[in-house]
Amino acid sequence: MIRSFAKKKFYLLHQLVLLCMMSLTTTKTFGNDLLKVVVVGLSHDHVHLILNQHKNKEVIILGIAENNNELITRFKKAYNLPDTLFYDNLKGMLNAVKPDIALAYNAIADHISVVETCAPLKIDVMVEKPLAINTTQAKRIADLAEKHGIRVLTNYETTWYGSNQTIKQLVDSGFIGQVKKVLVRDGHEGPQEIGCSKEFLAWLTDPEKNGGGAIMDFGCYGANLLTWLMEGERPVAVTATKRQLKPAVYPNVDDDATIILEYANVTAVIQASWDWPYSIKDMQVFGEKKSLHAVDDKKLILYESPKNQKNIDLKEDYYKDNLVYLKEVLEGNNNTENDLSSLSNNLLVVEILEKAKESAQKGERILF
Repeated sequence: MIRSFAKKKFYLLHQLVLLCMMSLTTTKTFGNDLLKVVVVGLSHDHVHLILNQHKNKEVIILGIAENNNELITRFKKAYNLPDTLFYDNLKGMLNAVKPDIALAYNAIADHISVVETCAPLKIDVMVEKPLAINTTQAKRIADLAEKHGIRVLTNYETTWYGSNQTIKQLVDSGFIGQVKKVLVRDGHEGPQEIGCSKEFLAWLTDPEKNGGGAIMDFGCYGANLLTWLMEGERPVAVTATKRQLKPAVYPNVDDDATIILEYANVTAVIQASWDWPYSIKDMQVFGEKKSLHAVDDKKLILYESPKNQKNIDLKEDYYKDNLVYLKEVLEGNNNTENDLSSLSNNLLVVEILEKAKESAQKGERILF
């Protein structure tokens, strides 16, 4: 992919920032030891992933900060968790236990408070996507990370897809020539329709807690992947629409969004929706004479023409889940430079989403 001068300047600046932050962060040695984490909040349904990893003895949970007694009772029973694991606030928990990293499973608007508590204690943080509800919060998080020398990472399901990782490697190798267009589709039938918990729905459908509806919940995936594919290049402009296709179900937020991103030499379209007929997380990258389609996490198709297509074997040299990745990062073996979880990537993701919401509200193309 050919970089413009502006792209090079931006990329080099972020390299310098990340190198400075790395010099401030501490490293740990794990060997065969399991990662020791604390869980902040239980209202995000993605928390079941880390709890199952704990159940399978893949990670050690030192504590869970949650003040909703109904949630605590439910999760105690579901995962046979002892009373001693629970604390009613994060600060009290961190006074009692010393984790390798804090994992946040609360409302997006509350990520800032997690970092405000963890940063002075030199505790790294990984939040569930997206990083923040707006650029004000995102910049505050970045300032705290830099001041206190901690890592703040963002977790996306699609980061661990072999199909996406293989696309990136093939694009970087020049396999499809210069990238021309990218299409990213993410979403499902709707959080209520698929049976999300009432606690998750309460903030996911709250514009103050989530920052929006589908545009935030699923638009962030596309913005994250594109920032990664484009190696941190800032878009030239964004044009977006938001819709309420199911206003009776989701009266306070959008449930369908389309975001068009213009880069110097690439056009990208992100389709984020709670109104798909089924769950979807796919990406198509079009080069000069070929295209690659990541149908799901395990299937990648090469197209040379509509009648000439074949499955591509997936690369194996990538992190299979967040635990393997986190151990490498905390040991200092991965500097997270522009990777999908990186702070630099996710600061731009939040800015893209904020400008997309502005475009949808004003009905205008917004310049970066």
